[in-house]
Amino acid sequence: MKISIRQNYLVFLYSTLGLLVGCKSDLKKSEPTPEKPADSIFYGLNFNQFEVLRDTVQKNETFGQIMLRNQIDYSQIYGISKEYREVFDVRRIGVGRPYTLLKSKDSLQATQYFIYEQDAVNYAVIDFTNGVHVYKKRKEVTYVTREASGVIESSLSEAILAQGIDYDVTNNLSLVYAWTIDFFRLQKGDKFKVVYKEKFINDSIYVGAGPIESAYFEHNGKPFYAFRHMPDSTNKIIEYFDEQGNNLRRAFLRAPVNFAKISSRYNLKRRIAYYGNKVKPHKGTDYAAAVGTEILATANGRVIESTRRGGNGKYVKIRHNNVYSTQYLHMKSQKVKKGDYVKQGDVIGYVGMTGNTGGPHVCYRFWKNGRQVDPLKEKLPEAEPLPKSLLKSYLVAIAPKKEQIDQIEFSNESLLAIATK
Repeated sequence: MKISIRQNYLVFLYSTLGLLVGCKSDLKKSEPTPEKPADSIFYGLNFNQFEVLRDTVQKNETFGQIMLRNQIDYSQIYGISKEYREVFDVRRIGVGRPYTLLKSKDSLQATQYFIYEQDAVNYAVIDFTNGVHVYKKRKEVTYVTREASGVIESSLSEAILAQGIDYDVTNNLSLVYAWTIDFFRLQKGDKFKVVYKEKFINDSIYVGAGPIESAYFEHNGKPFYAFRHMPDSTNKIIEYFDEQGNNLRRAFLRAPVNFAKISSRYNLKRRIAYYGNKVKPHKGTDYAAAVGTEILATANGRVIESTRRGGNGKYVKIRHNNVYSTQYLHMKSQKVKKGDYVKQGDVIGYVGMTGNTGGPHVCYRFWKNGRQVDPLKEKLPEAEPLPKSLLKSYLVAIAPKKEQIDQIEFSNESLLAIATK
């Protein structure tokens, strides 16, 4: 089919106009645009009653700037930041995180609600309708139970990722066996089976891997079972035990960073060429990792320092009990503050290069009775075992779980959804 000169000209003209309009609009900062929501309830609120504005936190943008731009005065902003810090710490809003503003439909368009999505599931709501009230809620989550297994050729993460499974499963599995298996020394031919849960909102939007329900790991021909169990229903403490009721957890994690290599060990006789080969004791264990890698609390305890000082850079120090304390140096940033109570495995900061350091790592220091010691040579206390009075009920509870895990066949491509709960 032939196209006339006039048709070619029109196509060129429309295309050029489209580019000009597009370029012009790109120069303007995007603003939240009003929308008319369908008849639905979101975040527990009827959006039809409000003017709805959606946006995301921009680079270098603060909570205060967002509020001032939407007619919330300084006194209210200050009150929220101080009074509700434990519920919603406004200093920690993240770039790119979505938020929603609900405004009145009258001419004032007063801000009625501010909703900030902390992650895919959790969100914080600031209610301005009657004074100021701040609360946190969770979206309804559906759990799908999955089974997976594999034979390791090079590493656990590669064996799991090759099946298209969330990396969090690798991370969670390494935490379950943190004191039972050295994941830096896995052998080709080691095997694993795992039953875990995937999380969905609206029954279709995947929001991450849930906890490991049960697992089996065969390392150097030796089997290791793990079953998720709650022996303390009062405090709702969940632990992992083997098929005989032995606790897999220890009082301290082996390392504060997952899958990190030791770059420098505790050494009181270390000599450094830079200082003329003088003895410069190294009273910590360095774990090399990429900048931004999560740093974990190795045991339960109270944060007694979260600051920056000299060669230590940014660091966190935790007092675990009257005997033990730990310290984590050279952080990029801290996630906890002085006075916070943390549990074993909680993220307390991120690997960085602050202070005196030649590369990204965390220097892990360990105190026993006020004296720094080598944690890799200390005989550390074990976690409390399952009480004998609970052993019989535990064995009954895990019997179907063990049968399920035993029936899973080893496969490099095994992934099966078996139930929705």
